[in-house]
Amino acid sequence: MMKVIVRENDIQGGAAAFEIFEKGIKNGAKVLGLATGSTPVTLYQNWVKSDLNCDDLTSINLDEYVGLKPDDPQSYHYFMKEHLFNKKPFKHSYVPDGVEAAKDPQKAADDYNKIIKDNPIDIQLLGIGRNGHIAFNEPGSSFDTVTREVKLTENTIKANSRFFNNIDDVPTSAICMGIANIMSAKKIVLMAFGEKKAHAIKEMIEGPITEEVPASILQKHPDVTVIVDEAAAKELDDKYKK
Repeated sequence: MMKVIVRENDIQGGAAAFEIFEKGIKNGAKVLGLATGSTPVTLYQNWVKSDLNCDDLTSINLDEYVGLKPDDPQSYHYFMKEHLFNKKPFKHSYVPDGVEAAKDPQKAADDYNKIIKDNPIDIQLLGIGRNGHIAFNEPGSSFDTVTREVKLTENTIKANSRFFNNIDDVPTSAICMGIANIMSAKKIVLMAFGEKKAHAIKEMIEGPITEEVPASILQKHPDVTVIVDEAAAKELDDKYKK
């Protein structure tokens, strides 16, 4: 059974997530899989306020938009610098190369798979989409996938358009870690906040394991902690709400 932590709101959820990462790092975790988006922001806020030294850590991010330069304000490179790395620099910080991916997506993917193979991830951070996707691994993605170029669905493009001036500016593909990459991490921490994530959380934890709900494969991982606020936990069976 996945361990489920329910907190009142995303502020408390972010604090709970940071406690897990801090403990893991103090116990020897060196390679961290990191994520972007609004969900992990409260985790990163706690991280920046802490006295945790990151000089000896390596980070490997889940994904990046194809075609965006690292200094583009909408790139995930930029997001990570703004929310974490500018204040807490890591020894190595890997994010897929969106520019290289626009030229040769297969080479960019192969290079990133080698980085993951050479730096086994100790703790992997995840969010979840309303349809159960993890990173850009949408419903129907094979559980055997590794890093590759992924065409973004219309719903994902629409959801991400809030970060851009115009929906036409939203990239239509991304370089993304595959589900097999994610499952190779020793420990996984998934965060989800808000009522709109409640059904996906229920399907992930209580539903059948199916590629139509990519996050459901996490039921097969030996060490997963799910951190949700009360709104995201509202559809869960009471036995999980401890």
